Amino acid sequence: MKKKLIKSGSAWVLLLQKAILELLDINPEEDEVELEIENKTLKVKKAD
Repeated sequence: MKKKLIKSGSAWVLLLQKAILELLDINPEEDEVELEIENKTLKVKKAD
């Protein structure tokens, strides 16, 4: 799946579809996520 980044003020935003959040068991209204970069790959996971 390819996604485009969207400009928001001085930042860039990556929009995630609801289906992706559900697969990751992430509730965007309550949960935080952890971001990790490994070998030029961005990993996103639900924070403990």
